[in-house]
Amino acid sequence: MIGVQNESSLHRALKNMYAGCGGETEVKTDGYVCDCMDDSGGIVEIQTGSFAPLRGKLSKLSGKARIKIVYPVIEEKYIALYDGCGIPVRRRKSPKKGCKWDIFNALVYAPELPLIPGISIEIVVVDVLEKRRADGKGSWRRGGVSIVDRLLQNYKYAIPLQGPQDYMQFLPFMSNETFTAAALAARAGIRTNLARKTAYVLERLNLVEQTGKSGRSKLFRVAA
Repeated sequence: MIGVQNESSLHRALKNMYAGCGGETEVKTDGYVCDCMDDSGGIVEIQTGSFAPLRGKLSKLSGKARIKIVYPVIEEKYIALYDGCGIPVRRRKSPKKGCKWDIFNALVYAPELPLIPGISIEIVVVDVLEKRRADGKGSWRRGGVSIVDRLLQNYKYAIPLQGPQDYMQFLPFMSNETFTAAALAARAGIRTNLARKTAYVLERLNLVEQTGKSGRSKLFRVAA
């Protein structure tokens, strides 16, 4: 089928889950192929990377159907390594853990999407098994090991973001407090680079505003 040749098992599992018993997958709509359509006619797009590729497509489709972007966050990842012949070598748990703030790594490239009527975003927190093969064809960062597939191991919970106001949960400050990206990072327990992306998106959503600078750092506060 169209668009499924390089699809991961994680993507396929979520697509089938959100289509449900009465929905369809790989649905053609107005010249586009959407991941699935649920039993009420809503379009669902499963997106594991940047939202930039969705901008034009969803802007055109938003007036025709309700649209939900599903963004999986991998909380726990288990890595199974196979040799070049497909024989298991070892299995381990990755020390890296995802969190809900990871949504801003994707949203920073299309921060206007939550402002478009009819478009919502849903973060789904999952555990996955990542299958890797030591075939010499993968990234040099992994020593040539290729990522073969990602499989859904556990669907934990979802965080619905129906509109801009739902993003207030990412603001751990009172309305009278000013803060920098570094302060946001410290309060949220995330890296400063991710906090900068968060502040940028929240500003584009009109939830925070710049009030000046503290040294070289921008100062923000909750928008009135």
